[in-house]
Amino acid sequence: MEDFATRLLAWFDEHGRKNLPWQSDKTAYRVWISEIMLQQTQVSTVIPYYERFMGAFPLVDRLAAADIDQVLHLWTGLGYYARARNLHKTALQVVREYNGEFPASVEELQALPGIGRSTAGAIVALSRNERATILDGNVKRVLARYFGVPGWPGETRVSKELWLLSDAVTPEVRVDDYTQAIMDLGATLCTRSSPDCETCPFSTECVALAENRIDQLPGKKKKKTLPVRQTHMLVIQNNAGEFLLEQRPPNGLWGGLWSFPECSENELPAVLERLGIEEPACGTPFRHTFTHFHLDISPVHVKSDAASTINERQVCWYPTDGTVAIGLTKPAVKLITERSHVS
Repeated sequence: MEDFATRLLAWFDEHGRKNLPWQSDKTAYRVWISEIMLQQTQVSTVIPYYERFMGAFPLVDRLAAADIDQVLHLWTGLGYYARARNLHKTALQVVREYNGEFPASVEELQALPGIGRSTAGAIVALSRNERATILDGNVKRVLARYFGVPGWPGETRVSKELWLLSDAVTPEVRVDDYTQAIMDLGATLCTRSSPDCETCPFSTECVALAENRIDQLPGKKKKKTLPVRQTHMLVIQNNAGEFLLEQRPPNGLWGGLWSFPECSENELPAVLERLGIEEPACGTPFRHTFTHFHLDISPVHVKSDAASTINERQVCWYPTDGTVAIGLTKPAVKLITERSHVS
């Protein structure tokens, strides 16, 4: 087991990534922001978001003092917006309960909103160089293949085994480099598809490679047929070309974000009548997929200067130049971009 860390660190010294923006001045705050952004998101996508976010909120107290709309605005496009809402909640908690200093233990970090066991371990290991284990998606893949662990990592049995293995191979020294190294190995060589086994430092011991099971490990979650829901989005523009947006409730789907008013097929005639629209222009339907269902969206283009609420929510007129700093849903960004080009 000790040889695993030694060989991985030797590989990292020669091939590891050492110039990522969050690798300089490795404070708990900077590591935390990067780890949350990197959840289910590739490094290349995260880098510009991270740099903009840190430019606006270089310290945790600045993030805590920010309006949630500012936070969601800078998160727009990254998806999984609960991450951004939890960032804001945690920043407030760190300022109020810890005087702006992140707690030092994995257990205390895990008690903060949106910080799981692996993220807490990464914060401790990367910012403090103290021994803590991680098990993100990249690490699960590396360990499952190297040790030949069958089954989907989301299963309790498999997860428990991988955590034990992760703890067993984590060294006592250079924990910060080791933690970065095993994430790098999974991100650059031991990738989900077409892994570069020839240049991997573990090619001679990897069980998955030896048994020709690379494409089988780690095991995959059984696919479920996602249900489909339908909605109409009212793309309302006034004579100045501004878009009427409404703010979603703080909790639930797209919590706190701004989007176009929605209604069902049955509600549409009454809504159009209330707006005084007789012949709306129907846009091209498209699909937005969430974790648990597909949402088929039918845009309805409307010209109106009336800023009346449709779903009894807060509304605003959003300019085409995007100068208002609010968080937008992905469908809203898509429709605004399309209509702005038309205009």
